[in-house]
Order: sequence, then structure tokens, then C-alpha cells
Amino acid sequence: MRLFRRRRDRQTRRAARPVEDVDLDSLLALVADSLGYACAFSADGGTLTLTSDEQQTGHTVRLAGLRAEARRRSREDWPVLVSGHLSHVLATAGEPFDACDLDQVRPLLRTTLRPADDAETGVVGRHLSADLVEVLTVGYGEAARPVRPEEVGCWPIAAAQALEEAVGNAARDGRLSVEAIDLGGATALRLSGTTASAAAHLRRLGDYLRVPADGVLVALPSHSAMVVHPVEGIEVVRAIERLRLFAQRECDPEAGGLSPQVYWWHGGRLTLIRADLVSQDGQVRLVVAPPQAFARVLAALAARPEGGPGG
Repeated sequence: MRLFRRRRDRQTRRAARPVEDVDLDSLLALVADSLGYACAFSADGGTLTLTSDEQQTGHTVRLAGLRAEARRRSREDWPVLVSGHLSHVLATAGEPFDACDLDQVRPLLRTTLRPADDAETGVVGRHLSADLVEVLTVGYGEAARPVRPEEVGCWPIAAAQALEEAVGNAARDGRLSVEAIDLGGATALRLSGTTASAAAHLRRLGDYLRVPADGVLVALPSHSAMVVHPVEGIEVVRAIERLRLFAQRECDPEAGGLSPQVYWWHGGRLTLIRADLVSQDGQVRLVVAPPQAFARVLAALAARPEGGPGG
């Protein structure tokens, strides 16, 4: 009997759940109770069901993504993480899809750009430039919302792959219209569409225009349009000024404007070209501070025989 008990004890120890999962479950129960819900965990700990006296139907919460995200965080972050997750599950209970089920939501994935200062925590995204974040969204049209890390954590693919698929979905929504515009001495192309993901077409600019080896200047004043100017000659200096003034005029933050700045798209990367309007001696002038790589391109353009001062 003693040998049998030791064998059974060893089996029990092997089947014991990680202490982190037990602690997280305790926290989930506490937060659920504070929200007015009772909770019941599945036998394998993969889901819990939230129930209340006011609602006849329970809410099933998948926990694989939450557990994965908790392992990435310090324990001090767990209360906020768990509270945010359960509140999100309850707030999105009426959605016609389960965001934790990749098969359901894969066609609904898109990306949208947000200023880095405005991108809230608890979303999945990546920096497209120093000041713009490409955020993963799910849903239909204007009802699309950011995807949370706990939802992506339930998927069999990584967040980076999900973002790439979302960019592809956005680009397949339809081609952008292309219009040549004059910015007061600098010609450019406006690419616009009906979706809020025009920037997703950056990676497919070659479908719309010939992209030179030195890339293009890009202005992104709104989510549905971008304006580009090829970097081919020293006249690009004038184009920076005109594009900056254009973006400043077209970007309306109160109407969901995106950025009043100018960017350089080159080698699959978007780089901010800092250009600030400075008031000095009663006059307003534009001060451009290009990144080093772009400054080298400007120097090479200026040295070309056809690229004399002033273009």
C-alpha cells in the first residue's frame, strides 16, 4: 500500500497545474466577482464561464491567450491585465464573431495607422515609423476595433504574421484611385480610397507608379489617402516643403486626421523627415532636418550633373 501511495503521489504531482495558473485563476475569480459575475472553470483550465443573476446566458472566456500574456508580464501587472480582459469580453459579447477563433476572424483582419502618442495600450501593432503605429483591427468597416494581445495569443500564428495577413486583406479591398496634383511647383500623386487603410498599399506602390531606387516622399494627412512624390532629382527639396504645407493644411485632428508630417518610403521602411514651421524675425519658415540616410541621398542627387541648385 505504501508503494502504491507513493506512485499515486508522483502521478498527482506530475498532473499538478503550474502555480502561476492557479494564482491567475484566483485573480480571475476575484475580478469576476467584483464585476458582479460568478465564474466556473473548465476541467482543463482552458476556459471559464461568467454567469450573473441578471443574464440567462453565460459568457465563455478563452484563457490560453490571457495565460500567455500573463507569462510575459510581471505579477504587478496582472490585476490590470485581468480586469481589462474580462471587461473587454463583456463589452464585446454582442459581436457576431469570436475574436479568439482565427478561422472566424481571419478575413476580418485589417490594419489602421494611429499616431504613436494616441495608440492606447492593450493593442497589437508595430511602428511603421517613429511616430506612426500600425494597429491590427478586426471587424466590419467603421465598426472595426483593435485586437487585444490576449486574443492573438489564442491563435496558432504569431502577431507579426497576423499583421501581414491584415495588410494583405486591406490591400485586396480594392485599388486606390490615382490623381496627379500640383502642389505649387511640385507635382505629386494622390492615392485615395474608400477604406481607412490606404497606407496598407504602401507596400504595393509598384502597382500604381514606378518607384525609383531612392524611394518616394509620402504624406499621410488622412487614413483614406496618401500623396507621394518620387525621389529622382534635387527638386525633391522643394517637394518636401510643398508636401509638408499640404499635409499641414489637409490634416484635421478633430476629423480623424493622421499626420501633418512628410515621410520617406524606401526599402520597405517609412522614415520621418522632420520638417517644422518656425517663426523667426516675424517670418515663418520651414526648417527641415532629414535623417542621415536621406541626407546622403540628397547629397548624391545634388552632385548629379542634371541636379543643379534649385532643380
